[in-house]
Amino acid sequence: MTATQPAVLVEGDSVRIREKRIEDAERDFRWRSDPELASYDAARPISMSYRSFLAAMADEIEYPTIQRRTFAIEDRETDEHIGNVMYYGYNATRGEAELGITIGDREYWSRGYGAETVQLVRDFLFEELGLRRLFLHTLVWNSRAQAAFARAGFREIGRVERNGYDFVVMESVSETTED
Repeated sequence: MTATQPAVLVEGDSVRIREKRIEDAERDFRWRSDPELASYDAARPISMSYRSFLAAMADEIEYPTIQRRTFAIEDRETDEHIGNVMYYGYNATRGEAELGITIGDREYWSRGYGAETVQLVRDFLFEELGLRRLFLHTLVWNSRAQAAFARAGFREIGRVERNGYDFVVMESVSETTED
């Protein structure tokens, strides 16, 4: 049996969104262990061992679910894995899911990679899953992310407090459901 390359979901001018592969684990583990990156998710850095993280990632790759998927973000010019984008909380009845993104490689911050990724994945999920609405939470102080999400077609719809953190809630609605 020969190994196959992970499927590419969509490509833009600067990024390629593809399925995850086990070779992504080392970078993912480093990013998830980084206190600064964790702070952008209002989370603590992971504390599990690399071995446990690798096993969990292998299970996620081997047994994907429609309720939650994580995809790799690559720089098209260098083929470098620079971050991850995911959807979760998929609700087929309501036609919605929540979106999350991490540009883990700081060399790619504030260069448009996040906005392009979000726009590409938003359009892909509207088409492939038939979503009517995609939403996200971003920390109130993360104006860089809010600007990137706005460039990708999201708008602020409110603010919430969870676990002592204040979030801006943003959404993008499919053009087929807008009146």
